[in-house]
Amino acid sequence: MELLDNALDVLPADRTAATLVGRLHDPDEDGPAVVAVRGDELVDLTAVTPTLADLLEHPDAVGLARSAPARRGWPLPPVLADTLAGRRGAHLLAPADLQVLRAAGVTFAQSMLERVIEERAGGDASRAAEVRAQVERAIGGTLAAVVPGSAQARAVKEVLVRDGLWSQYLEVGLGPDPEIFTKAPLLAAVGVGAEVGVAAGSEWNNPEPEVALAVRSDGRIVGATLGNDVNLRDVEGRSALLLPKAKDNNASAALGPFLRLFDDSFGLDDVRALEVRLEVVGEDGFVLAGASSMREISRDPVELSRAALGAHHQYPDGLVLYTGTLFAPTADRGAPGAGFTHRTGDVVRISTPRLGTLVNRVARAEDCPPWTFGVRALIGNLARRGLL
Repeated sequence: MELLDNALDVLPADRTAATLVGRLHDPDEDGPAVVAVRGDELVDLTAVTPTLADLLEHPDAVGLARSAPARRGWPLPPVLADTLAGRRGAHLLAPADLQVLRAAGVTFAQSMLERVIEERAGGDASRAAEVRAQVERAIGGTLAAVVPGSAQARAVKEVLVRDGLWSQYLEVGLGPDPEIFTKAPLLAAVGVGAEVGVAAGSEWNNPEPEVALAVRSDGRIVGATLGNDVNLRDVEGRSALLLPKAKDNNASAALGPFLRLFDDSFGLDDVRALEVRLEVVGEDGFVLAGASSMREISRDPVELSRAALGAHHQYPDGLVLYTGTLFAPTADRGAPGAGFTHRTGDVVRISTPRLGTLVNRVARAEDCPPWTFGVRALIGNLARRGLL
């Protein structure tokens, strides 16, 4: 199954107006290059800005991306085609390097209640339908009827507490402090076209399609991309203390295809209005499709970034912040009441016209290419190239 019919579909619909930057594996240097999209070419900015973090900290990142002298270039269409085909020549990497990879959880009321359900079910997918019905009876309606951040959402919390369905997820979903956690180490994210990993032994898991923000060390949000915060629902459902095991596995963090910088054509208000689509197509013929709106997020992106970075916690190289997902797929796949879980070979497409399409194929985390290129390797590679 092809990841996409047309490789150019990974790009934003208005790509000619967008300022797009990212990272590319340069086979001649056996290391990463910082690149910008200019027309139908990917230009190499590594001699000017050796890391993407350097680019984002620059006082005029947009100007640098648009006009800084480029050492070399690659034609965009064949790089995209090779990336999606898994060919190991010049191909795109995740658009993040020295930034810490952080994530906000429980930022949409519907997915918050799904977290309550998986906790009450103890990570047992077969009990999810029963617990979901119990929760829906308690709130007097369907999960989809809950408006995040509203008086109704606060009332839902009160009803659930009254009926003995209180959960720590209600506190971070509706209380004063959001959940912010570390999704993956530096340089561990995979990019568009790569395999995403679900750890062996998990029997209840799902994609989490999200908008991810690029935040500078001074707290300024300077761009956005798409992310897949792959999650093991059975593991997190057993105990929230197992969140690192549920979230941080080989190839379980995907970002891409490019980072779109904020400029005169795209900014934070555009992020707030994004509609994000998810499509999962399985080798078994199963198809899952849906859409969510960033307008439904219960905490504004600025609030989330301030909760992650500020006087209480600094990130000198900036961070990439996954903003949370509305999706917690519940459609049965297989036996009635079994709910959704990934199968090896699933193609996951996360898309929105202003950011493009992040597409990956699901594999066991243990079978995905191992993560071997860390900070020491990056420093050594850049030093050998005379870029430090």
